[in-house]
Amino acid sequence: MIKTAFASSIGRIRESNQDFVQVYKNKNGVTMATVCDGMGGHQGGDVASTMAVSHLGHNFSMTDFTDCESAHKWLDVQLSVENETILKTADRFPDLNGMGTTIVLAIVFAQEALIAHLGDSRAYEYTEGKFIQLVEDHSLVNELIKMGQITKQQAQNHPQKNIITQSLGVSSTIDPEFRQIELKENDLILLCTDGLTNSLNDPQIQQILATRDLSLKQRCHKLINEANRLGGGDNITVCLILKEGGDER
Repeated sequence: MIKTAFASSIGRIRESNQDFVQVYKNKNGVTMATVCDGMGGHQGGDVASTMAVSHLGHNFSMTDFTDCESAHKWLDVQLSVENETILKTADRFPDLNGMGTTIVLAIVFAQEALIAHLGDSRAYEYTEGKFIQLVEDHSLVNELIKMGQITKQQAQNHPQKNIITQSLGVSSTIDPEFRQIELKENDLILLCTDGLTNSLNDPQIQQILATRDLSLKQRCHKLINEANRLGGGDNITVCLILKEGGDER
């Protein structure tokens, strides 16, 4: 059985929450969880993130596929369509000009999951005591790290840390990253915006995920509370997906 929980916080600095998260099921009970972090314009980021999650979710609920290959083909098309929709909406309304959104999502089947993303919102897997980052940030600082120009430590406070190289609604072409993973009993998938990962490091996140006496919802809130306690400099959104086994709540 697949269980999900999610939570979102405005943080302690921002004036609005431009993150958006939701979970949907298709006609055969397959789960899709999506997290978006909007950007640009006074209300633009809020609009872009809500559009992306809601449109993809509605269209997903009309599908009946039950395998990763079909999901991948469907999602490839849907992400391109949504990118175009956001671009056209921004062109039509001057106050939305420049809006866009990161996206990270998981379509979860009985034995496997398909992860897709654009931007610096992340997906992680917690499996058999290991905490694994499943996606690479589409960001300028990550490109600099890969080229050996800066270290991961230097990236933490880099002045261009917020420059995203891939997102929905910014360019007419997108190149989403996909990853297929196996799911075992008690495996956890975490989807989150950078408001979490800019505040908590991997060991801190792993420690909270490993706290099995907390429900999924409680772990979501604990992640957010810790990120806020350590600064809360951005909106913080988390979604947890559990392949339930015998000893989880």
